[in-house]
Amino acid sequence: QVQLVESGGGLVQAGGSLRLSCVASASVFSISAMAWYRQAPGEQRELVATISTGGTTNYAESVKGRFTISRDNARKTVYLQMNSLKPEDTAVYYCNGNLRLVSGWNDYWGQGTQVTVSS
Repeated sequence: QVQLVESGGGLVQAGGSLRLSCVASASVFSISAMAWYRQAPGEQRELVATISTGGTTNYAESVKGRFTISRDNARKTVYLQMNSLKPEDTAVYYCNGNLRLVSGWNDYWGQGTQVTVSS
């Protein structure tokens, strides 16, 4: 059963913006620390941004000043606002987080959403 669902990916020109969303399913009672990762073709998955339960954020150097991670705990949703996109931002973006279900807390991944930035 899918617990995290990403959306908002697509094709955009360099310099453009996209907003990714990651929604936890109804079976999720609450979300804790959350993160966005990305994986480009032939590359390892890399951490893009994290956000704590209290809203403390951290970013990879490559996206600082361009990307913003945020969360809405009531909606069990995490966002990634991506501005000034570059071709090197092209990747599949994955949501990751610690979720509480009836079985307790566990780490989960979304299925990914493709972001393609054309030059």
